Amino acid sequence: MNYVGIHTQQVRNNFKSLLLLILFPCIILAIVYAFVAFMNVQEVYDGYGSHLAFDAMATNESFLYTIPWVVGIVGIWFMISYFTNASMVRNATGAKPLERRENPRIYNIVENLTMTCGMPMPKINIIDDPQLNAFASGIDEKSYTVTVTTGICNRLNDDELAGVIGHELTHIRNRDTRLLIISIIFVGIMSTALSLAVRMLWNTFIYGGGNRRTSRDGKNGGTVIAVILVAIVLAAIGYFFTLLTRFAISRKREYMADAGGAELCGNPLALASALRKISGDPGLGQVDREDVAQLFIVKPIAFKSEFTNMMSKLFSTHPSIESRIAYLEQF
Repeated sequence: MNYVGIHTQQVRNNFKSLLLLILFPCIILAIVYAFVAFMNVQEVYDGYGSHLAFDAMATNESFLYTIPWVVGIVGIWFMISYFTNASMVRNATGAKPLERRENPRIYNIVENLTMTCGMPMPKINIIDDPQLNAFASGIDEKSYTVTVTTGICNRLNDDELAGVIGHELTHIRNRDTRLLIISIIFVGIMSTALSLAVRMLWNTFIYGGGNRRTSRDGKNGGTVIAVILVAIVLAAIGYFFTLLTRFAISRKREYMADAGGAELCGNPLALASALRKISGDPGLGQVDREDVAQLFIVKPIAFKSEFTNMMSKLFSTHPSIESRIAYLEQF
């Protein structure tokens, strides 16, 4: 694979960020329109009997009335999540700020690499985990952060650490972290909608099943269940497509970060060695959040049994360690 320059990669990822900002709301609005359309399918009687008819005009009117509410709710959700993502990631991982006096070795490596590539110094966080992992996060210069585990600090030599940190700094320089945060937020919106729909169906069965004393009540109860089932199906479809869109953010970003890390530290084999060690004992499996796990340099073992990992060629957010190492060894 040919190496792409930092500026070119930044432009591409900025374009992808804009595309995601357009595509994800379109998916959400399409799901809302489909639900409104279902609600406007009615039973019509004529001289030949009854049949279902779709009222397009009523659907369009209802949809136009619904759009401001949907856009407002999603917009508020997005803004809150976008600007609180740093605390969300920190709380999910248990990361704490690291100052120079606490670990001058790590601090100096980060500082030297940022001076080499001419980028502002990011924040440094550390996680008390004897296993190995690292990741970058943030949306702007105020929130950009490189996070490492205590295990990776203790078990990698300076050259290997420089390769790993260079990898994470390249994610920041390429705007990968911003791109991932946007995708995480929208997937979370659809995941929440699906969870709420499933919970509504469950509550209907538990609390509504014993109230059907007449045929009319039974019919109304059946209609409610049908509506909720349609909501679940549509939310599941929306969740699936937002996931596909998230995974469509090319896995090449990891190759690009590996190339950038190798370039920054000046030793591709050191980064390859670090990846080999990390893959043998990756930490942060206790995080238990797939959206946050996609930030890590190596996905924790705890996620190996997930369906998305079984279908790795289509759904994986990371290339295989073997291919990444082979790529670095070609330098």
